[in-house]
Amino acid sequence: MPELPEVETTRRGILPHLRGKQVQQVVLRRDTLRWPIPADLPALLQGQTLLDVKRRAKYLQLEFAHGTLLIHLGMSGGLRILRPPLPEAGKHDHADLIFADNTCLRFHDPRRFGAILWNTQDEAHPLLAELGPEPLSETFNADLLFARSRKKTAQIKSFIMNGRIVVGVGNIYASEALFRAGIHPGRAAGRISQERYERLCTAIKDVLGEAIQQGGTTLKDFTNSEGKPGYFAQQLQVYGREGQACPRCGHAIKQSIIGQRSSYFCGSCQR
Repeated sequence: MPELPEVETTRRGILPHLRGKQVQQVVLRRDTLRWPIPADLPALLQGQTLLDVKRRAKYLQLEFAHGTLLIHLGMSGGLRILRPPLPEAGKHDHADLIFADNTCLRFHDPRRFGAILWNTQDEAHPLLAELGPEPLSETFNADLLFARSRKKTAQIKSFIMNGRIVVGVGNIYASEALFRAGIHPGRAAGRISQERYERLCTAIKDVLGEAIQQGGTTLKDFTNSEGKPGYFAQQLQVYGREGQACPRCGHAIKQSIIGQRSSYFCGSCQR
């Protein structure tokens, strides 16, 4: 599943190609993905100018003067920038936004767990209303993590993957950040000190920032806006490395299931 760095990489990839351009046509090839696609979307967007492309958690926000188009890539979705002559749409190419200069933004989603939604409200869309802070923002810090973790028995990996605590810390990056901070993923969130949360907060920011710089993690389903895979997989220290030597101490990396997700850690370095 594309995580925050992959979505941010996509945002940065499509923004310079689309900002300030007028929508000429919207092509919908199905009426529903994870949720129904607004049937009046072509009428809503035709002739409108795309002002900006932002991101909230894993949602891309295509902003127009009269509302926001929300796009979620789901488990296997992606966006491509195409130019004439446009290739014929494939089986899993569900929607096109075609702009006045004939640039096309094509949404591709084999598993159909993504979403295309419209929000005209001044307030946040209901899917975004209760989300926690962005992990790379100043509002996300150790004080916040420490305060929200008090008396919590949830395992720390599940705690930092909770979108109401902080958004966008997915499975891969949670494992990597906890390794950098030296915290066992199964430790109770409420039993971690302020000092260790300082290290964890720094690790989360660092690992996500590095992943964005590298273009996201190389997952079999993810490619950026130009169709190229990300390269952060080359930097992973524990994720997917069960049985291999810990880069710090040499002990074998372990794997366990936490919150129904595979977790990777060093039983020697992480406590």
